[in-house]
Amino acid sequence: MSLLSTLRFITSHPLNKDRKAQALLRFLHWQVASRLMPGPVVFEWIRGTRFLVRRGETGMTQNLYCGLHEFDDMAYVLHVLRSDDLFVDAGANAGSYTLLACGVQGARGYCFEPIPSTYRRLLDNLAINSLLDHVTALNIGLSNQDGHLSFTSREDTVNHVLGDGESVEGALTVPVRTLDSVLSTESPTMIKIDVEGYEDPLLRGAEATLNKPSLHSILIELNGSGVRYGFDENQIIGKLGDHGFLPYSYSPLIRELRPLHGKNITSGNTLFLRNEDAIRERIRSAPPIQLLSREF
Repeated sequence: MSLLSTLRFITSHPLNKDRKAQALLRFLHWQVASRLMPGPVVFEWIRGTRFLVRRGETGMTQNLYCGLHEFDDMAYVLHVLRSDDLFVDAGANAGSYTLLACGVQGARGYCFEPIPSTYRRLLDNLAINSLLDHVTALNIGLSNQDGHLSFTSREDTVNHVLGDGESVEGALTVPVRTLDSVLSTESPTMIKIDVEGYEDPLLRGAEATLNKPSLHSILIELNGSGVRYGFDENQIIGKLGDHGFLPYSYSPLIRELRPLHGKNITSGNTLFLRNEDAIRERIRSAPPIQLLSREF
């Protein structure tokens, strides 16, 4: 992201719109401090939850600037999950969503991160929040069958399975499993999927999981990356629809769900929900979250 794009993102963020000067000061402070400090910094986040942030770590630094870097989706996690739920994070990266679900809201978790260096950062964030016994973190990828796949390793938040004919320096061979094989005895409540276009094979390996009555929410990144593998996002939307999941957007400041006719074109992520009435009640009854002098 260019400097101008970063500044636009910060100043237009819902938690910063009427506090732009403070937000820009946070940005400037981090730009200076991160050049003076040799290692990661512990950042105090929400309700005692913390994360480690390093210079150039895109998602975590945006949390520092904006509170929640994907505000609508992250706030949905905070509003819908409870301590007796099971949250599944497919493509966890350094663990922002897992920390919200399991650190702030107290849900149990499974998280999957295939890149070893990123996985170590994920474990560090779980450790400083005493979550290693509460979250099962696996250094594997997810696909439609157990085996191995080649991944990029030097692209930070957009590391991905290599497509046909794709060749990059630092490629890694990583074990992969199906979500069904890992979660065969579990009853997930919500699944977040961020696998840079590899959603179709993941979902084909999750048929039994998608049929579990406990599962009411899927947050999935649909940003066009599937063309790398020849996948059609409309087929993914249809597949989720076959399991009873319909697309929605969420407005946290007013706690409103809006039905969509396809993927969310204003965001890279789309919420797919079933049992809408129960979800609306969860959202309505969730206690408020305090962050950056705002309440939502």
